[in-house]
Amino acid sequence: MGFAFAVRDISRLSMVSKTISGRLIHYISTSSGSRRLLLQDFHSPQLPARREGASILEHYKSLGLLLKRCTLLLPTRDRLKYVHKVLSGVSDAPRALEVPASHPPFQILTAGWDELECHRVFNFLWDLSNLARKVARRLELRIRLFCRAVLLSGSRRGDSAFWLTRILKPWPMVNQARLLYLIFGPVSSRDGHVVWQKMIEGPTDETSLKGLADAIKLLYGTEAREWTADDVISLVDELSVVPQQWLMENNARLLLLSGNSICFTFMASKAVNGRAVELARLMVFMVLVCEKDLYCMDWAVKMMQKVCNVFSTPWERNNFLQCLENSFARMLMDLLQAVLAGERDEEDSSFLNLFHLMNAQANFHKEILYMAMGSTSSTP
Repeated sequence: MGFAFAVRDISRLSMVSKTISGRLIHYISTSSGSRRLLLQDFHSPQLPARREGASILEHYKSLGLLLKRCTLLLPTRDRLKYVHKVLSGVSDAPRALEVPASHPPFQILTAGWDELECHRVFNFLWDLSNLARKVARRLELRIRLFCRAVLLSGSRRGDSAFWLTRILKPWPMVNQARLLYLIFGPVSSRDGHVVWQKMIEGPTDETSLKGLADAIKLLYGTEAREWTADDVISLVDELSVVPQQWLMENNARLLLLSGNSICFTFMASKAVNGRAVELARLMVFMVLVCEKDLYCMDWAVKMMQKVCNVFSTPWERNNFLQCLENSFARMLMDLLQAVLAGERDEEDSSFLNLFHLMNAQANFHKEILYMAMGSTSSTP
């Protein structure tokens, strides 16, 4: 049985009758069907010359639609077994899962399925790839590419939230944090491997943190129904020690990128739990990041006001404000001593840090004075 039709046309033909659908299922499983439908060259962006202009990505989207329509009347378990059997005809199938060309079949196949069926798909893919037991560094990149290209590449936030939840939830919090960093953390521009020491060795930029921040916002959003605010805050807290304690500036920058709600909830939890000294130090680095990254300083002042309202007594609030000023003074003295001691590197970072912190403190207090004088002038 041969075809001169495009794959998308064949998928439409499969819906004509149960008999035709059954014949197509049989044909796809044969060697001639595999040669016709399962292209082996995943790394070529174009189809063979006879279909010039058509991309291999579109081909596999059409293949996913064909498999979905052919197996429409089968139970979920049988559908998965059949798809597995078909895709096993691809040479180097486990590696094929890593490249973008191979993930559209799974996206098209599961579109419209309920959550229970999607759970089965996730468990099937996870077991098939054996990722749970692949912990060696040489396989980190494969895990990252598998999760990002196969499970998390959908355009709908709800789908991404569902699959990210399936990846993280089976694990304890410490493993969730490591997985989150593995999937969304910064990678080396040289070899593409995850840079685990990036947050420890020095201040980093927004680009290195954006993936993590976007993932945190996804879990905090309404689409991720299985995550509470406390769950996300605990995950952020655990993330800040992967693989060791992060520099506080990187913590502050991640919170800023994660958005106002997450930032406030994280800081409010410290206020409620009596961690005023730690909260004050974090607030100082928030101010420093605002100065360095050119955020409006009145944002930091308004965030401080909101946090102050969390404290239940005037004494707790005043203690926090005192800790805040003490943190500014201590950091300035430490940086000044480093400059006076001649501790300089190629970028003269000690002097630059002192310069940024002094400007940050001045602009922060300037905004507080503006706010105080504005409220005074409006009082009759």
